[in-house]
Amino acid sequence: MNIIFIEPSFPSNQREFVRALHAAGAKVIGIGERPQEYLDEQVKHWLHDYVQVRSVVHEPSLLEAVRFVQQHLWVDRLEATIEAHIMAAAKVRKATGIPGTSVKTAFLCRDKPAMKDALRAAGISCAQSTRAESPQDARDFAAAVGYPLIIKPPDGAGASATYKVRADTELEEVIDECGLAAGHAVAIEEFIEGHEGYIDTLTINGNVTHEFITHYYPNVLEAMRERWISPQMVTTNRIEAPGYAEVRQMTRDVIRILGIGTSATHMEWFFGPKGLKFSEIGCRPPGVGQWDVYNAANEFDLYFEWAHALAHAKTHTPPSRRYAAGMIALRPDRDGRIAGYSGVERIHDLYGECIVASRLPDPGTPTQAVEAGYMANAWLRVRHPDYDQLRRIMDDIGQTLKVHAA
Repeated sequence: MNIIFIEPSFPSNQREFVRALHAAGAKVIGIGERPQEYLDEQVKHWLHDYVQVRSVVHEPSLLEAVRFVQQHLWVDRLEATIEAHIMAAAKVRKATGIPGTSVKTAFLCRDKPAMKDALRAAGISCAQSTRAESPQDARDFAAAVGYPLIIKPPDGAGASATYKVRADTELEEVIDECGLAAGHAVAIEEFIEGHEGYIDTLTINGNVTHEFITHYYPNVLEAMRERWISPQMVTTNRIEAPGYAEVRQMTRDVIRILGIGTSATHMEWFFGPKGLKFSEIGCRPPGVGQWDVYNAANEFDLYFEWAHALAHAKTHTPPSRRYAAGMIALRPDRDGRIAGYSGVERIHDLYGECIVASRLPDPGTPTQAVEAGYMANAWLRVRHPDYDQLRRIMDDIGQTLKVHAA
């Protein structure tokens, strides 16, 4: 099978998808923005060919590159795993007749107001929401729904450029900050109180074949605003527990309604006083290296499972569910440069066998802003057979291992 893969070397974990496709027996053609000599030797070995373009999200350039490849060999699939690449890839698939995620599905998985409109119409429980194209749209929605509200880009990912608005005065400030006053549309929705998590799947022809549920501690907006918090994302190995049945069924319903075929998916959800609420979904893998957490938890290779699904329309190895696993982000105590760490030896003495990966930037490394995300500074990945014990371990890590900056 001949598979075009968009942007095989950046960000760094993109190489894992290329490796897996090669291991699954696919002939992989990379399309990327960097010169071929930029690629490392392993990536070059895994690729059958490579085409450089000015931008992988510039549809005419991407289309020209794909048609060039099609002149030389049959293309079975065209794949993208980065949120910003999904729509351009879908439009080029349509123009070139290559199977995969459709333009309609890509749009519904990128545009949050349209996504929620489609799902709400099909009976999926979502927060009240709308697309605001003017300041008055936002004011009218606030008057109808009340505060607090969440305002974000219609096609944003994660908590990037996301605002929580609690009053009219804050709304007016955000209208200016988010670009709404300058004519940029935003998604605006009711704030849902409750616990936040996500469910990731590998889906073949619309059927869920692998699935994983992860919890945020605390919720993302709080984690991305407070320096003192060492936020955690913790994946359960108790996915068959009755309490997860509703979110697992919702995921399958959403996949069916949006027409997702063979793809990775990443679906965010809330559960609180108003029950289970759908938040958003992407037809791509999660970010922050989360598949590496799943691999550590389940003693298998999810990248290979994804590649095997594309190349052979079936999975290869079931997840072991032996471990719960998670990642904890460790923030510097101030902006500047890393000065050092405290508590590292104690944590490794206590939990070294549970730590499966870590990043502790060298002293002198510039710090990154809290808003830059979970992997921007220091982090650890940890696993343990018991979910509750893992939570206790990760809490101890967050309270003990400190990152000092100057």
